[in-house]
Amino acid sequence: MDLRATLQAATKDAMKAKDSARLSTLRLIGAAIKDREIAARTGDGDGTLGDQDLIAILSKMVKQRQESAKAYEEGGRLELAQKEEAEIGVIQEFLPRQLDEAETAVAIDAAIASLGAASIRDMGRVMAELRDRHAGQMDFGAVGPMVKARLLN
Repeated sequence: MDLRATLQAATKDAMKAKDSARLSTLRLIGAAIKDREIAARTGDGDGTLGDQDLIAILSKMVKQRQESAKAYEEGGRLELAQKEEAEIGVIQEFLPRQLDEAETAVAIDAAIASLGAASIRDMGRVMAELRDRHAGQMDFGAVGPMVKARLLN
């Protein structure tokens, strides 16, 4: 089953279970996907999004909620931070499993080796390769410094 069908089935299940918090988050996901489809249609595209596009949307939503939760915690609004964390949990159910630190290091080494990257000038190519191979599986904000360190050595 593709990601879109999985999301639709989860939304129906949340409706049947009367799980309002989960349903609210799933509806936010659906709205974000619809917005992106509409934006894709306005150009020459047909508005069809693949699983990689959906993963990118979900990853962006997680990052936004992490930033919001941090801001709420700093502002002393713990109940809002907990709500954001709950939404993160629901969204992450539909993302691929995140690579741990050791797996990330192996992926970085493999990308550097396959491209023959030798200097910091190759960082963009290495990051692009990692995004192609491991979209949604790693935090690229944390991976960037790791790649840079490997290329400088």
